[in-house]
Amino acid sequence: MRIRRIRVQKRRFLALLLVGDEDERMVERYLDRGSLYVLYKAGRPCAVAVVTDEGEGVLELKNLAVAPALQRHGLGRFLIGFLERRYRGSFHTLLAGTGESEATLGFYRRLGFVYSHRVQDFFTLNYPHPIVEGGTVLRDMVYLKKSLICKTPRRRGFQRSVP
Repeated sequence: MRIRRIRVQKRRFLALLLVGDEDERMVERYLDRGSLYVLYKAGRPCAVAVVTDEGEGVLELKNLAVAPALQRHGLGRFLIGFLERRYRGSFHTLLAGTGESEATLGFYRRLGFVYSHRVQDFFTLNYPHPIVEGGTVLRDMVYLKKSLICKTPRRRGFQRSVP
């Protein structure tokens, strides 16, 4: 597996981006200002993530999508782990907004994300048609957060005493 940051012609990955956010107009709102990462497996794009700098040390995951045939194989987890390592030290918080689907919320919770806040009626006000995920019609955007600050102290090497 290999992950590449895509800087030009980001729209060529639109089909995969639409797996994570099914409205092209919404994708357009963050794609140009965001950093797009594509996970390749056997030379083929399998998963994407878009992150944006929201200021004051906050990085937001705007889109995380895995090709439907490859979902539940750890690719999304792998991509989030990459983003955490890539941005640790540059940002203190990774924020992810999602619908109130138990499967999706459970995925993020298993990765150490915790509840941050909620935006009432986000999906009903921003999408032209109802968004259904896991049999649930989405209304509110639920934001989860994860600290990117390393909490384990670094080990000190052997210190030689100087006479």
